Amino acid sequence: MSTRAVAHELNVYFSTISRLQRRFREFGSTSDRAHNRRPRVTTPAQDLHIQHLHLQDRLKPATRTAAATISLHNQRISAQTVRNRLREAHLHARRPHRGLNLTAVRRLNRLEWANTHIRWLLALWRGVLFTDESRFSLYRADGRQRVWRRVGERFADVNVVDRVAHGSGGVMVWAGVCYGQRTQVHFIDAILNAQRYHDEILRPIVVQFIHNHHLMLQHDNARPHVARICTQFLEAENIPVLAWPAYSLDMSPIEHVWDALDLRIRQRVPVPANIQQLRTAIEEEWTNIPQATINNLINSMRRRCVALHEANGGHTRY
Repeated sequence: MSTRAVAHELNVYFSTISRLQRRFREFGSTSDRAHNRRPRVTTPAQDLHIQHLHLQDRLKPATRTAAATISLHNQRISAQTVRNRLREAHLHARRPHRGLNLTAVRRLNRLEWANTHIRWLLALWRGVLFTDESRFSLYRADGRQRVWRRVGERFADVNVVDRVAHGSGGVMVWAGVCYGQRTQVHFIDAILNAQRYHDEILRPIVVQFIHNHHLMLQHDNARPHVARICTQFLEAENIPVLAWPAYSLDMSPIEHVWDALDLRIRQRVPVPANIQQLRTAIEEEWTNIPQATINNLINSMRRRCVALHEANGGHTRY
């Protein structure tokens, strides 16, 4: 080839490369095939920037990112464009998990507890009586209920759900579970303090139950539980107490038992309409919870410790 022909071929080659680069920067693709899709208004660099912004601040709303981003046409992009780019990166908007405030000290204490108990044999966990208190209300709104309505029908009677102020009352319940056994539920009619915890729960229920089944007691670090009158009483009765880290509801299997009990109460027909019916429902449904469900929760204790260790003392899926 002559020099002029080589120069011409090079000019064609570089012009083609330049055109493809410009098309890729503008549309994110080098394809020139006709399509019915809307043209892409963000560059690949902008897509990565949007993803990095929301990975750094998971609570950042899409509207704020859209207001600060300029498109290829010198216009503001929409919040839906931001959401589309995040979905392409497998990021989806979900309700955040409501977890407890785990400070650095609390995380360290939880991690030390997990490392201490991670090698416990299953037989040791089956010898623990897990106890706790829980409150049950007559009416509770979980925020998940939806209604299908037309525009302008918001206040129509068929679209209104009656709400009872303050839950219309409720009851506080104490109970304990272990492998193969469970205590009876005890209703706490007033504010639970150390003296009432000692007189109504520890002395008449816990001591006899633990001695009969040779168990270890587990209760959290609530003030009535760790008060001097209660700790001295348990020492005098030779009741072993399992050390428990603060802010560790995810480690206690009885929390899932409370959830199962609450679900059973909400599924009753008819639903309890007053305090007496609620107390009766709690007593009946507590005995109806399958023991296999409780046993499976007890058997999960080692997995809970492993999850807490892997989370470095942070939040776990339990």
